[in-house]
Amino acid sequence: MKTFKKLSLISSVFLFTFFGEIAVNIACGGEVDPYDYYISYFHNNVQGDEYTPFAFNQMAYLNGEEDVVSESEINSQEWAKYLDAKPEDVHEVMYKVDSATSIKLANFDGEVSSLPDSLQKNTFIQAIVKNKNALRYYNFAKSTEPFANVNFDLWDPAPRDTTAMSDLATTALKLTEVEKDSFLKLRYAYQAERMFHYAGLHTESKNIYDKFVKTNKTKSAVKGWALALYAGSTRRLGNPEESAFLFSKVFTSNPERRIQAYKNYYYNSAPVNGALKYAKTNDEKASIWAINGFGNPDFNIESLTKVYQYEPKSQLNGALLVREVNKLEQALIRDSDLAQISYQYYFNNSDNSKYMDSVKNLNMKQLLEVKSFALKLAAENKYPQPELGTLTAAYLSWMENKDLEASNYLAKLNPAKLSEKLRDQYRITDLLIKAKNIKKGNPFNENALLPSLKWLDEKRFAENKTLRNGQYDNWANEDKRFTRTTRNFYQQILSPAYLKLGDTAKAALAMVKGDLSYNLIENNSLFKNMSYQSTSFWQQNLSPRSMQALANYKAKANGDNVVALLAKALNKLSNDEFYELWGTTYLRTHQYDKAVQMFAKVSPTYNYPNPENWYADDANGKLYSNPFIQTINDYPKQYVVAKASITKKTFAAEMLRLQKLTLSDKKNAALYYYKMANAVYQTGYFGNSWFLISYDWSSYDNASAAKFGYDVDYKKAQTAKNWYLKARALSSNADFQAKCTFMLAKCAQKQIILNSKLNSFSYWDKKDVKYKNFINANYNNPYFKEMKLKYSKTPFYQVATGECSYLGDFIAKK
Repeated sequence: MKTFKKLSLISSVFLFTFFGEIAVNIACGGEVDPYDYYISYFHNNVQGDEYTPFAFNQMAYLNGEEDVVSESEINSQEWAKYLDAKPEDVHEVMYKVDSATSIKLANFDGEVSSLPDSLQKNTFIQAIVKNKNALRYYNFAKSTEPFANVNFDLWDPAPRDTTAMSDLATTALKLTEVEKDSFLKLRYAYQAERMFHYAGLHTESKNIYDKFVKTNKTKSAVKGWALALYAGSTRRLGNPEESAFLFSKVFTSNPERRIQAYKNYYYNSAPVNGALKYAKTNDEKASIWAINGFGNPDFNIESLTKVYQYEPKSQLNGALLVREVNKLEQALIRDSDLAQISYQYYFNNSDNSKYMDSVKNLNMKQLLEVKSFALKLAAENKYPQPELGTLTAAYLSWMENKDLEASNYLAKLNPAKLSEKLRDQYRITDLLIKAKNIKKGNPFNENALLPSLKWLDEKRFAENKTLRNGQYDNWANEDKRFTRTTRNFYQQILSPAYLKLGDTAKAALAMVKGDLSYNLIENNSLFKNMSYQSTSFWQQNLSPRSMQALANYKAKANGDNVVALLAKALNKLSNDEFYELWGTTYLRTHQYDKAVQMFAKVSPTYNYPNPENWYADDANGKLYSNPFIQTINDYPKQYVVAKASITKKTFAAEMLRLQKLTLSDKKNAALYYYKMANAVYQTGYFGNSWFLISYDWSSYDNASAAKFGYDVDYKKAQTAKNWYLKARALSSNADFQAKCTFMLAKCAQKQIILNSKLNSFSYWDKKDVKYKNFINANYNNPYFKEMKLKYSKTPFYQVATGECSYLGDFIAKK
């Protein structure tokens, strides 16, 4: 029975809270953004856009899945040049027509009138009608499309018609042999090679390439596409190392097939030396080392130095250098507690300080190696943009906290002579250096930052031109670099600095400013335009005092200073949610008269927030509550229907009424305090009205430490305890005192749970000291002892022991 008694306790205060509760508003952030999981200020395309799909990104196989050059556009341009047509017209016919028109084009005999009106004046159509050989090839190419463009279904892998493809390949080979025009001859050969390849006839496919493609003098992207097929057949025939080498050649020659070539290179699983043994030129060696560098998520100075050794003028050097800088950012720049975005937030090893120190020392050593290379790149002047080396050295010096050295490197550069991307990075680095004093939490002249902050606004607004229709929506967008940089500056540097200086309101302004990446917004909801981090900061950290300071700042939006810049951003957003939050801060501090005043400023049509009921039949089901009902057990929580619900506004009004009655009707003051205590108790995480003072709820709330000001009620039930004590002291009715004492026991239990940190797995070990202390603390709850000693004869005592099993266990000492 003793075992059951302990299990009964755990079931009541632990399992019920963790697993029995209706799941609502789980307090966690969103999924990690693959383009925004570490703090970065060094843009991954500062060297240029050619290799941005291969920028550093540990959260995705590739940083981008689209080649920077379009294959369809290249093919359209080649055909347009050959036929003297408009490239856009070629593209329209080859890639944009609907399925019905595509079928007509597959049987096109040159009769233009048979085509839709939209194509009859198309310059490609008009030109191909005049070139019978080109039209013949076009018709043949259309006949191969059903076999070449097949969508593979893993659940229904239909067999491919290898016989038909082999026949098409044989026909294409014959047409290749008789065709005199080198442009068309190359394309017929490509079709023959492709059909043999897809039919699994890899020797025949390779022979086509060697005989007709390799020897063709036409300068065309088709030769690279054919080489990719040749590389694939080489792998199929048992030589993955040569195949990897050939794919590295396609990677270099054909930017429109670069991603495909990269993936196929790694599909071969060939070691770098295996591919290198086929390389003859420096360009080929550099390409192989670059691919291996792009595929290495760890620190990798070797690939960078090898590429520079073989091809110092290649843009590959810049792309690989920037990759290493981004790796160092991930390793060394810690995000602020105010706006955690990194995956370390989810997998935090910071408790092992010795391990973390050794890792940091290793990362700093690697930083010095990268900086040394960057300075070499700048000094030797072989790379087309040697300024990238100097700029990189300046940024890495800033990361080292060597601000003077960073400034000296920047002083060597003339921003006016830099490319746009380098000039932008120069300005960002210069701003970071100037802001270092801010980050330390020292007093600073914020208005000295104003020109740079306005410039950042211009840059990020240019990235977000579409009219914003509410809802924070910058997730997983790789191209919004200035959006992320601006947000990081406000939320990682400026906002924490204001907080260190004691200005919570200005810190809140900076958080919002960081999120407002659109110059125009359509839905002006306050919280829908904020990130999860900013919303959490506002809803959890702001007090009545900081809300008043925010209201004062809102009135200063007309100036030309940083305060005005921040205030203008806030003034774009809804006042309803602003005053609703302000009123909530007064609820948390029990200033009900002021809460009533704030809620009176909220629009009559405003819908006060109610959490979703995840288990309701209605997908839009909400939870509604009445905090003034009396409950013996916390679980199951007693919710009410919508019509009987109490909103924040009505709650404030009723609490104010009761608060006044405690003074004006002293005869019944005990009852009023009891009602107020019940109501404020229900606003805890354990109550049915938690959403009157909190904006989210988690099953872990009872295991996490009290962190915010309102946790005194939300987690500790302290105000409820104080009012129950007053109610009991003012009454002489034993049954009423029993009710108060029982609720005091529940309030005390909340602090026992909180102090015990129940998230420890050791609590399942009954021999563990912490477990025993937790059990003993509950057995020694002084108010349960009082219940037995003083109130065992009261009617409420009988009801409570009957309905609350674990209380019955405690009292009876079963």
